[in-house]
Amino acid sequence: MLLNYAWSVCVAAGLALANPISKRSVNFDFGSETLRGVNIGGWLILEPWITPSIFQAQNGSVVGEWTLTEMVPNAGDILKKHWDTWVSLADFQKIAGAGFNVVRVPIGYWAYEKFDNDPFVQGAAPYMDKAIDWARQTGLKVMIDLHGAPGSQNGFDNSGHRTTTPAWGQGDTVKQTLKVLQQISDKYAKAEYQDVVIAIELLNEPLPTVGPSVDTIKQFYRDGFGQVRTVSDTPVVLHDAFQPASSWNGFLTSSDNGAQNVIIDHHEYQVFTNEYVALDPGQHRQTVCNNVGTYASNSDHWVIVGEWTAAQTDCAAALNGYGIGSRYEGYYPGSKFVGSCANVNFIETWSQQFRDDTRAYIEAQLSVFERNTRGWIFWNFKTEASPEWDLFRLLDAGIFPQPLTDRKFGAICS
Repeated sequence: MLLNYAWSVCVAAGLALANPISKRSVNFDFGSETLRGVNIGGWLILEPWITPSIFQAQNGSVVGEWTLTEMVPNAGDILKKHWDTWVSLADFQKIAGAGFNVVRVPIGYWAYEKFDNDPFVQGAAPYMDKAIDWARQTGLKVMIDLHGAPGSQNGFDNSGHRTTTPAWGQGDTVKQTLKVLQQISDKYAKAEYQDVVIAIELLNEPLPTVGPSVDTIKQFYRDGFGQVRTVSDTPVVLHDAFQPASSWNGFLTSSDNGAQNVIIDHHEYQVFTNEYVALDPGQHRQTVCNNVGTYASNSDHWVIVGEWTAAQTDCAAALNGYGIGSRYEGYYPGSKFVGSCANVNFIETWSQQFRDDTRAYIEAQLSVFERNTRGWIFWNFKTEASPEWDLFRLLDAGIFPQPLTDRKFGAICS
């Protein structure tokens, strides 16, 4: 979520895609195919706003997977039940049936190895194999996403450890992360997985403003890329670390020691500042146009939008952290009231205008992303109670376009 309103036109001109690369073995061509994906979030790494029932059953001190496993004696049983039930083959069938071609599957480092007295419960790793099997059965491709690193790379609960003092980049944390990535690469970058596993994302959303420096992140990326390349040519995905796309130019490209098959992942949200939640629907759509240049223009890599949403509010319960209110209603520290969240989390109560505005916002993003990048991955496939973020609810309500190329509203960008 690059919080930048810099103007850019929504045209492909100026989008400098990566140089032609050598033939790869994976069964997906980022140079010619459009990635249309959805995230399988809240499964192998918990997020309180996706499955609030798990956290509502505990005391208010349990705010993420770290504190759940630290404070709740039967956390292992809770997680095992969740892993067994939150995702199924039927979900993958629904995703494929709606025209999607990729799922991005987040997972935490502790699924593979624990360090420094981590409280985390292990057991999630075999479910990645289930996801790959389901994808193979349904014709979907998989992007494996290391979503949480030792010490937390950003302090967010989506790293597994919500903290005001993220420590990734300190001590042995980078070395430990590379050790986990080596295990992932040694298995999933092998040729026998390349029919399904089309990329490995080295780390989700490292945040330089609270922890690791950009130089630390770049060296980690270089080392992680090297590890994958000891196994195969499976594409490697680098989150942009909230930096402009052009800042990655020349890094792990063909001019940089012949590096190939590297993709920059940008996450685009309009709900995490007071200014964004105050926009009206038309302004949200125009901002889609305005922002695209900051992450897609003048890049010498292929760029994807690996996370985005239909949400124009931050009304999803616990979206800003368990126990923290919304900016939209003025409950978040430093925010002021914009509107009521009363009906936002109940899709059956949405007015026709709200439905149309949400559809138009989705369409604007789909059009801009497909015109200016190599594709997109919606967040999330489902939630317990947050329909603005819930692909399945949006599909069932006729709000998310079907087919994915269908448009009810005219072009937004000029």
